[in-house]
Amino acid sequence: MRQVSGDASLLRKLNSAAILRAMRGAGDATLTELARAARVSRPTAEVIVEDLLGEGWAEECEEEQGDRQRGRPARRYRFRASAGHVVGVGIGSSSVRTMAADLGGTILASCREPLPRDASAAERLAMVRDLVTRAAAEAGCEVSELVAVGVGTTGVVDGEGRVVKSVVLPGWTGVELRAELEKRVPSPILVENDMRLAVLAEHWRGAAQGMSDVVYLFTGDRLGLGFLIGGVPYRGAHAASGEIGVQAGDHWSAFRHVLDYAMAVEPGELRSTRESAEFAIARARAGDAQAAEAVSRFARHLAGGLVSIVNPLDPEMVVIGGSLSTAGDLLVEPIQSYLDEVCLYPPRVVASELSSESITLGAVRMALNHADTVLFS
Repeated sequence: MRQVSGDASLLRKLNSAAILRAMRGAGDATLTELARAARVSRPTAEVIVEDLLGEGWAEECEEEQGDRQRGRPARRYRFRASAGHVVGVGIGSSSVRTMAADLGGTILASCREPLPRDASAAERLAMVRDLVTRAAAEAGCEVSELVAVGVGTTGVVDGEGRVVKSVVLPGWTGVELRAELEKRVPSPILVENDMRLAVLAEHWRGAAQGMSDVVYLFTGDRLGLGFLIGGVPYRGAHAASGEIGVQAGDHWSAFRHVLDYAMAVEPGELRSTRESAEFAIARARAGDAQAAEAVSRFARHLAGGLVSIVNPLDPEMVVIGGSLSTAGDLLVEPIQSYLDEVCLYPPRVVASELSSESITLGAVRMALNHADTVLFS
């Protein structure tokens, strides 16, 4: 079949993507190694690499001093991670956080601003716009140059980036989040539920690296769940996976143990569920036996809710995330003990070390995944 110019152009693009993908995967490589990995001839690889160097997507590795003493070695090339940037956004109940990263995943900037819990949707959208602009500037690029902006938010998020339902943020239900941000931020916008991004972050740079099946339990002002199944965050038929809702058996009312303790110790002090848990945890660490018992009951009550998820899903790991993950073994040990008692195959329980950054990091990873699709497919 006679090849037309369009065929040649497509083949060139495919070969360029293959060379770039091989270069990124190898860290650094010679022309011969790149040609072999991309299954092209060495002359073809040489032409493509020269183009990639000119376009700024690749760079030649510097020779080490020892190499010069042994004579001229083969030239080596690597993917230039600074050729592009992404930004991740975490929209919380009381703040907005952004992170900018290069295409190698190195975090170059991090910004966070508090926001009143009763802030309007317009105020939150404006805050996202401002912080994306600031993060991009600190990373050394314009917003319009970003390869992608990943956004994580509480609530049920559909495939079009619309917040179908949110019980946490006022005026957030029904917001066409992706469409609204596209009006304010001149970059490709991706939107996802925050819990799915949190478990994605744990898989990328947290406790769940190398794991395929993970349950993530978010603890803080609220409880939330994220599921990693086969190495991929699970969305569900209606993009509502992880939403706890109303459960029979009162499995998720665990906060009452720390609320009752905090009220008994300081009856005149009004605290939120998270503040009560943090108060009890701090007192337990200071040696208060009653506080330790309240925290243990809180943890085992959480474990009771997890059992109905862990047994049928059979995960390798349960990650305790959110602001209360700093409690460490005060939560992990009672939960692990309970799951060991009642699960056929008890998963390992660990506390997240990413804390409040997990959602934003997951948004960065989502944006990088989009960049990979654009650049390497």
